[in-house]
Amino acid sequence: MTDFLTNRWTTLMEELPPSVRLLAVSKGHSASTIRSVASFGQQAFGESRLQEALEKQKLLSDLNLQWHFIGHLQKNKVRAVVKTFSVIHSVDSLSLAQRVSRIAVEEGCCPNVLLQIKLRVDPSKGGMERGDLISIWPELQTLPALRITGLMTMAPFGLRVDERQSLFTECRTLADKLKLPECSMGMSGDWHEAVAAGSTLLRLGSAIFGPRLMSRT
Repeated sequence: MTDFLTNRWTTLMEELPPSVRLLAVSKGHSASTIRSVASFGQQAFGESRLQEALEKQKLLSDLNLQWHFIGHLQKNKVRAVVKTFSVIHSVDSLSLAQRVSRIAVEEGCCPNVLLQIKLRVDPSKGGMERGDLISIWPELQTLPALRITGLMTMAPFGLRVDERQSLFTECRTLADKLKLPECSMGMSGDWHEAVAAGSTLLRLGSAIFGPRLMSRT
């Protein structure tokens, strides 16, 4: 396993430009596998299932890792996520942002937040539409204990390469309009287009780890 990870990691690092940061999507992979990837110098890991993530965080507490929550954030899990993740990629409504803000104030922390935006019709994915985000942007900026650093988006399945490129470019343009530095966009199957469009943070899972080994619980 170590040689497998080393080979994949080396190949990936040779391709990534220095302007892009890598988020290793570790959901479905064991704590020991995460430890191996961390030994390469990777510090940022993405999880989407809270209980699975909390177990891994305990097992890896001796490492200085940065945990990103990348899944759909249910309102009843906001407090646990705010307390244990330093970055949240999936704030997809004003009401959720308000809840995260209120709980962050109560917990005395200030998480980095990316606003999830949906730029194409896609029933399988959440996110704010462009016009809705622009209309609530002034109110979002006033929320305390919430450090909004950028936007996150995902391309629907089935798009052509040029269509994915166009979508990612729209996200980068909107982030620039809002003066947000970060764009979390690009996964294992489309990261080349995301990088070309100006992504600053790639969410890569299978490109690093290979197929998921842990069953969903």
